[in-house]
Amino acid sequence: MRGPGAQRVQGARQRGLRTGLRQAVRRRGALAAVSVAGLALPSLSPVTAGAAEGAPAPPQVPATAWILVDAGDGTRLASAEPTSSRPIASTTKLMTAYLALRDLPLQRRLVAPAYHPIPGESLLGLEAGERISVRDLLYGLLLPSGNDAAVTLADGVAGSVPAFVAEMNRAAGRLGLRDTSYANPIGLDQPGNYSSPRDLVKLALDLRRDRLFRRIVDTPQKTLLTGNSLRTVVNRNDLVGRVPWVNGVKTGYTPDADNVLVGSGTRKGVTLLSVVMGAPTETARDDDTLALLRYGFSLYRRETPVQKGETLAGPAVRGRDDSLPLVAARSVQVTARRGQSVRVRVDAPRDVLGPIPRGRRLGAAVVTVDGEVAGRAPLLSKRAALAPASPSLVSRVDDAVPGPRAVVWIAAGGAAVAIVIGIALALANRRRN
Repeated sequence: MRGPGAQRVQGARQRGLRTGLRQAVRRRGALAAVSVAGLALPSLSPVTAGAAEGAPAPPQVPATAWILVDAGDGTRLASAEPTSSRPIASTTKLMTAYLALRDLPLQRRLVAPAYHPIPGESLLGLEAGERISVRDLLYGLLLPSGNDAAVTLADGVAGSVPAFVAEMNRAAGRLGLRDTSYANPIGLDQPGNYSSPRDLVKLALDLRRDRLFRRIVDTPQKTLLTGNSLRTVVNRNDLVGRVPWVNGVKTGYTPDADNVLVGSGTRKGVTLLSVVMGAPTETARDDDTLALLRYGFSLYRRETPVQKGETLAGPAVRGRDDSLPLVAARSVQVTARRGQSVRVRVDAPRDVLGPIPRGRRLGAAVVTVDGEVAGRAPLLSKRAALAPASPSLVSRVDDAVPGPRAVVWIAAGGAAVAIVIGIALALANRRRN
């Protein structure tokens, strides 16, 4: 996608404007609630991991503005000019994808309007009147960055490009994208089309809640099965094919924006997102993205605070002078960022009553990272525990008769003597008679 061309965009509309926005025909669970819930999760805390004692310094990134965040809790790990609003080129299409995923059934086939590109634009190659599924249009939008796919989706959602742009800006407001404004669904250079690293990463975090979106942006190439002919599209974000742990998200370029890349990667059980804006070349854009992601992953460590078979508790066995070892049923491995605390809480009874077989579940070990539960393992009895021993005559008397033991046994002895004397007297009387 190259060069300005707002008038070209306006001239490529489908004939006949339909009034009003199309009602959402399907709400896909992950994105339906994102306008409210999405603001809480990726709050993008300004606390940076670099502030932790002994943490390495962030890399020197020559891009104009950039940011790096933890996708799990939204913590900002490093940034430069994160709220600076700039042209964003084809990363505009992230909002186009957001609205299409929210409002259109994937199997619906849309009719491509006539589209008249200027030289150098990125295209899927749609013919006017061609019918193609929303699913294939999303691949064509996000992988080769097809401007004609963007316009087709815009018409499908809202009936016209102007109505769709209005909905883009309403969605930006609902999502809290304070540094963002949209003027077209494509990303061509035009006044009023801009965003910031902070807003782009927030939108990407919301989008990554959708399974199909994650799959699309992690695809090196895809053959599209609907439309007038089979098409194989290639992801312009070639880091997805070159680096095994990179899994998204979207590239962009225009003369005003320079090179832009919203990137993501997963390693050590953690996913990071980065945004690089204003890189002078594609090589610099990719190098900056990898440098940020690698720096972020260096801040994390893998720990195994609970080992399988480890004895973590020993409750007393009632009625026996014994305790029962409880062992972890499995290991628990967690990822923690530098400076985060990893703790193990043992939830187990203080005493147990037999009989208990070996392997009985009697509690759990709960692992937390900075107070948030990150894993758990059941606690199992390491061996069998017997029932309480049968009580002796002495212990039965002790348990049945209240009072001090000496007094009880003196009274019992006196009673026994009286019984014996009584029996002897009775026998003596019988002889006399």
